[in-house]
Amino acid sequence: MELAFERRGSGPPLILLHGIGHHWQAWSPVLDRLAASRTVIAIDLPGFGASPGLPDGIPYTAESLADAVESFCALLGVREPHVAGNSLGGYIALELASRGVVRTATALSPAGFWSRAELLYCQTVLRALRATARAMPPEQAVRTAESPFLRALSTGVLVAHPSRMEPGALIAATRALAASTGFEETLESFAGVMPPAPPKTPITIAWGEHDRLLPRRQAVRAARWSGQRVKLLKGCGHVPMSDDPGLVARVLLEASGS
Repeated sequence: MELAFERRGSGPPLILLHGIGHHWQAWSPVLDRLAASRTVIAIDLPGFGASPGLPDGIPYTAESLADAVESFCALLGVREPHVAGNSLGGYIALELASRGVVRTATALSPAGFWSRAELLYCQTVLRALRATARAMPPEQAVRTAESPFLRALSTGVLVAHPSRMEPGALIAATRALAASTGFEETLESFAGVMPPAPPKTPITIAWGEHDRLLPRRQAVRAARWSGQRVKLLKGCGHVPMSDDPGLVARVLLEASGS
């Protein structure tokens, strides 16, 4: 299917996948660093950002979203790309590695390694963020983005350093969250998300040291599942790209063969 995307750079292809309620611009802080040595393709998942929703009759699940990414790569003529994702996007990256259709996969704080209580906490927090975004008038979104205190209050569960987020990026992210047509069904589907099958291609998992949405104790389960140590992103939260763009870019480049 056709999806909205941003393409930059040259070199081996690297597909970037955002988390639930976000859009490709989540990767903006690291795009140019990656594009110096990769053909970077940052995608809006179906029902998120500027991408259309899934066709009628196809449920929103991590697997169906992975199907859409796989089909989109085929449409672009990109075979066996490197792939990296954050949160939901991280799970999709691991799912694609399990299918053996990507060269490498990097997952930043991937979904799916939660306990039942942690899942319910995650769903509750995300529903609250979505409800706030939908109820927020445009002028309030601007005030929130421009106020250090309100920015920290509204984003502290997702990033470790709210002050490093550009106000314009936060405003756009709030709008994207409010407008995500695939949000509710995808969030409901999290109840059935389990770690994917063992990967058939090399993977890297990294976790934010200060992840407050998917606490880093979940990294222990991810390490057990993968049979390898999980990298710790020091000083970073759940969405680490704005917390430390240099660190995130290095992890992605190293994992994809830099």
